[in-house]
Amino acid sequence: MTISRDTLIAELHKILPSESVIHQDEGLSPFECDGLSAYREKPLVVVLPESIEHIKSVIALCKQHLIPIVTRGAGTGLAAGALPLSNGLLLVVSKLKKIISINPDARSATLQPGVRNLAISDAAKPYGLFYAPDPSSQIACSIGGNVAENSGGVHCLKYGLTVNNILQLKILTIEGELITLGSEALDTPGYDLLALLTGSEGLLGVIVEVTVKLIPIPPTVQVLLAAFDDVSKAGDAVSSIIASGFLPAGLEMMDQLSIRAAEDFIHAGYPEDAKAILLCEVDGSLEECEYLSEQIKHLLLNKGAITVEVATDPTHRATLWQGRKSAFPAVGRLSPDYYCMDGTIPKKALSFVLTQIQALSTHYGLSVANVFHAGDGNLHPLILYDANTPGELDKAEQFGNQILDLCVKVGGTITGEHGVGKEKLDAMCSQFNSDEIIQFKAIKHAFDAKELLNPGKAIPTLHRCAELGAMHVHNGELPFPDIPRF
Repeated sequence: MTISRDTLIAELHKILPSESVIHQDEGLSPFECDGLSAYREKPLVVVLPESIEHIKSVIALCKQHLIPIVTRGAGTGLAAGALPLSNGLLLVVSKLKKIISINPDARSATLQPGVRNLAISDAAKPYGLFYAPDPSSQIACSIGGNVAENSGGVHCLKYGLTVNNILQLKILTIEGELITLGSEALDTPGYDLLALLTGSEGLLGVIVEVTVKLIPIPPTVQVLLAAFDDVSKAGDAVSSIIASGFLPAGLEMMDQLSIRAAEDFIHAGYPEDAKAILLCEVDGSLEECEYLSEQIKHLLLNKGAITVEVATDPTHRATLWQGRKSAFPAVGRLSPDYYCMDGTIPKKALSFVLTQIQALSTHYGLSVANVFHAGDGNLHPLILYDANTPGELDKAEQFGNQILDLCVKVGGTITGEHGVGKEKLDAMCSQFNSDEIIQFKAIKHAFDAKELLNPGKAIPTLHRCAELGAMHVHNGELPFPDIPRF
């Protein structure tokens, strides 16, 4: 850094209102981590700009003095993607929370990056429309962060991830240029830079405006709750539903530990004696929903479901989903800490992977609650541990890394929606070879040659990957049996 901290703060006060520059120690503490609290670091300074011009000026100042920038939205991320740097500026966009426009004819909405996910659907509801991607944190998470991490949610099975539901982005580059990617039309010529920026985790630019697709609210919605006496049966049922050609709006799975935690917390009416439950939502016309519900219910019973309940009442449906969406905080009541993983696997590998996760749980002596988007194979094992017990965080991290390694080995990937951040840097070396890492770096340098935007996240160094290869990933870890062909 070519400028002192005091001088930097003085320069920032020239750009921003005084309340938008946070530099006192007690003010920095709330920003020292995102939703992954195991990693903490206080930033050099925090700024809360109120306009694109503010952001542009902050970027210019940081570029001039080679000060790293980490962009943060609501701070609900779970991969330490918004973890600040002790020598860097934390750019918080939460004050940019205006819904710029709703266009019901084009079925689109244009938003500032700090707009909450749920607020989009609330604003679109009077027009009979909604925004489909709905992460569990949708009441708090913001659209800019959703784009940065390519967030999913319950309804991503039918309606797609964030990348499938945005039309246009406006970003500021490290050079201070305001660039528009995509368009309000359904497609644009040239390279698909819109998709490249989606999931780029703040490494390529600062998102300042997002135009999203809106979808008509379906006239009828029904939710099936199926209980199983064996987790593997529930996993097989998921594969059978997808193989049948039926496309639910959402298909979620919870194991017994997460069921009991959610039931104690929300009282959703889940069967606490079940080893696993599936929540399956269907939507469309009344005739379509009744047909799908009947066919899927029959399939679930044939696959070993003990009971299948169909919820048609809006209040009942909402309660069932509230239990699922509250699973993360509910599990937090079971243990002082938990480590939330995020890997994706082929659906036909579900039963095998769940069995291996249980074996890992026994090996490490740490309980795990499984909550996940079963329909698209996105796992969210919650590894319970106590950070106050020496060595438990290390064990939890080793456990989590083995889960991600297993996901790759069965043909999956190390993340479905949480991103890589700092948390999964080592796991990137398991999934990608050196040539691929070099290409990732080349893209990063094309946008940000001096690596000032969120440095040290998402893309590992070749040196670190070589180190891991030399270590041979054998540190008392449980070796997997032969992986079946899926």
